[in-house]
Amino acid sequence: MKRLLVATAMLIVLALISLLIGVGDLSLSALFSPKEGQQAAQILLISRIPRTLAIILAGTAMAVAGTIMQMLTRNRFVEPSTAGTVESASLGLLVVTLFAPEAPVLVKMLVASGFALAGTALFLRILKLVPLRSAMTVPLVGVMLGGIVGAITTFFAYRFDLLQSVNAWTTGDFSGVLRGRYELLWVASALTIFAYLAADRLTLAGMGRDFATNLGLRYRSIVSLGLVIVAMVTATIVVTVGMLPFLGLIVPNVVSLMIGDNMRRSLPWIALLGAGLVLVCDIVGRVAYYPYEIPIGTIMGIVGSGLFLFLLLQGRDRLA
Repeated sequence: MKRLLVATAMLIVLALISLLIGVGDLSLSALFSPKEGQQAAQILLISRIPRTLAIILAGTAMAVAGTIMQMLTRNRFVEPSTAGTVESASLGLLVVTLFAPEAPVLVKMLVASGFALAGTALFLRILKLVPLRSAMTVPLVGVMLGGIVGAITTFFAYRFDLLQSVNAWTTGDFSGVLRGRYELLWVASALTIFAYLAADRLTLAGMGRDFATNLGLRYRSIVSLGLVIVAMVTATIVVTVGMLPFLGLIVPNVVSLMIGDNMRRSLPWIALLGAGLVLVCDIVGRVAYYPYEIPIGTIMGIVGSGLFLFLLLQGRDRLA
């Protein structure tokens, strides 16, 4: 508990740093200045606080979604961006943009969730048909499926001149987050809390159909619940801020190495570390080329791919 409190305090410090970084002056002197105080307060309330909240909510939800994916597939190298889930959500966004461009954000999220759910279910179905001789077969299948879905999305986006929109969906970026444009992420936060409440059941489902059924668990229902949570979280984040690659893969593995595989015990750590990692990457992206900004998707891709290769080269049996 003491270490968890220390980690929470560190996350709060990172959040305060995030609030102070930007082109606009947001120092204490500016906030309490008679001339600049009103403008600084507007920057804080309209831009900085919503952005920081969006980072924390997205990082927490995506890390937990990755944990659920790994539980359901019983493979440490799976997460929404390596299982075709993100690409399927992007395809859903493209479809709703083509046929109902004026649809509200909530409708777009629901359509993207449906496509993400279908893509994830297809991924799990393919896994049943493919002989899994190696732990690496599972993410390879997911990457190939994601590549196919991504190619279909790119083809139709090019055909209808929507490539820029697709690139925005597949590149995480918090620079456009303002008050009134991030609140959908609270849905992802609610789903994260629900996943914590169902942590014991998801853990049992991750031990296999026979084991879960012998303990009286409705295996199919729990797996469906996990897939719905993953699909809705992924779609919400893609719709709001774009893709955060490798986040749901790296964080659960690091936490597992630290404290083990008890999902109820590890989820608070996964949530904190996920939010902290996204905050750090966002801060780096904002200061590395100041006053310009590098999209967080680029930073996450570099950090995440490097850590992913490190995990692969470790070759530990417990990650399989």
